[in-house]
Amino acid sequence: MRFIITAQASADEKSAGERQPAFDPELFKAYMRFNEEMHQAGVLVASAGLNPAAPGARIAVANGRRYLVDGPFAESKELVGGFYLIEVGSLDEAIQWALRAPSGFGSDDVLEVRQLTGAGDLPADILRLIKEAAPTWSAAAWQSRAGS
Repeated sequence: MRFIITAQASADEKSAGERQPAFDPELFKAYMRFNEEMHQAGVLVASAGLNPAAPGARIAVANGRRYLVDGPFAESKELVGGFYLIEVGSLDEAIQWALRAPSGFGSDDVLEVRQLTGAGDLPADILRLIKEAAPTWSAAAWQSRAGS
């Protein structure tokens, strides 16, 4: 099963607004050691921090057409600061990894663990439609994790 663990600021950090803690090389190395530990355990699929939303873009839909939305975007207190994508055997195992994650950058004090939708979560008729519309993508997406 694949899970995404997203990181957000805590309520205390939300009130602090845009304030960023000073860069701490030892704390940064703790994050990298955690990535290394998950990688060596064979559970880490991907991990990254996310840049602030201000230089990004938001695309919306209205009347079936997509358009660019000008900022301002969500306040930093509402944004995801980063993520871990892991593949483990259960929600409990994903939670155990999340409980071991370092924190301290101010945008990662609350971790949310959510399972990604896998082939085993979808009805057969939906899987058939997916395979018809995207045969190579669906084969690649679910080849190593059938039923997850």
